[in-house]
Amino acid sequence: MSAMDPDKQPPFFDALTIPPTALDQGGVEVLRAAVVDGGLHVSLRRAFEDPEAWGMLIADVARHVARVYATEGQFPEEQTLERIRALFNAEMDAPTDPGTTSAIS
Repeated sequence: MSAMDPDKQPPFFDALTIPPTALDQGGVEVLRAAVVDGGLHVSLRRAFEDPEAWGMLIADVARHVARVYATEGQFPEEQTLERIRALFNAEMDAPTDPGTTSAIS
């Protein structure tokens, strides 16, 4: 089958919904991440003048993740944060896959 084959189904992408506050008040998307065949693929906008703000963003995301796990009864919130922090630090010190980054507008 060619890429132009009308019988070929497009790949399925399971996107998240836009946060309700962003729909109500507007905003700017700064990060989108997808897992494809076990690999992470990211689109991002630099967004902040100071890269320190990304540290706050990443910490906020970790807290949201921890609350989801706790709400679902998988792990207590603090244990989830400890697990995230441990692997984050290990990956920052010795990346298993440093990946690549390219600018696309």
